[in-house]
Amino acid sequence: MKYKIYRCNCRKLWSVQSRKEKFTAESILLNGKWNTELKSERRLNPRGFVITNHTQDIIPNPPIELVNQFTKTSKLIYDKNSVDFNIKFGEYLFFANDGTCYLLKKES
Repeated sequence: MKYKIYRCNCRKLWSVQSRKEKFTAESILLNGKWNTELKSERRLNPRGFVITNHTQDIIPNPPIELVNQFTKTSKLIYDKNSVDFNIKFGEYLFFANDGTCYLLKKES
């Protein structure tokens, strides 16, 4: 099943939504493969989402010890004006409580 992850700036929370469920978290660790999806054809409020197909890869409000097992390499940036992401797919993301999304690399 497809899970969309996006930022709800009005409540300063991250939202995870599928056809059957929706939940929010202050921070999220995505411990698996992901890609982006754009809804640029929408006339009002075009949006972009991070998509994953496995709910077991989504860890809401992860403990800091778990996040520290990764190295932050760069940021995933969504350009609201052009409705585009700077990176289209990858593995391991950390959605921080300040609204920043970091690409992660697993430390060996």
